[in-house]
Amino acid sequence: MGMAQIIEDKLRRALAPIHLDVVNDSAHHAGHVGARDGGGESHFTVEVVSERFSGMRPVARQRLVYEILKEELSGKLHALSLVTRAPDDAP
Repeated sequence: MGMAQIIEDKLRRALAPIHLDVVNDSAHHAGHVGARDGGGESHFTVEVVSERFSGMRPVARQRLVYEILKEELSGKLHALSLVTRAPDDAP
């Protein structure tokens, strides 16, 4: 299973998102530190909208996602750009 699928599966199980988009940005980072250590799966952008984020500040939302993906972040996943919103947040 590829890193994008792992990220998606873990976030779906933990957050039951209304919207989830996982984009592999690794090709844009060729030559950067960490880019070589993931087989082209080291840099991702994730947009997630979940009820779990309601009432949480943006930093708390990001910390929750980092906690969910802590195993991946300690290994092959080098960079993660996050957009985290609750359903009632303005896009």
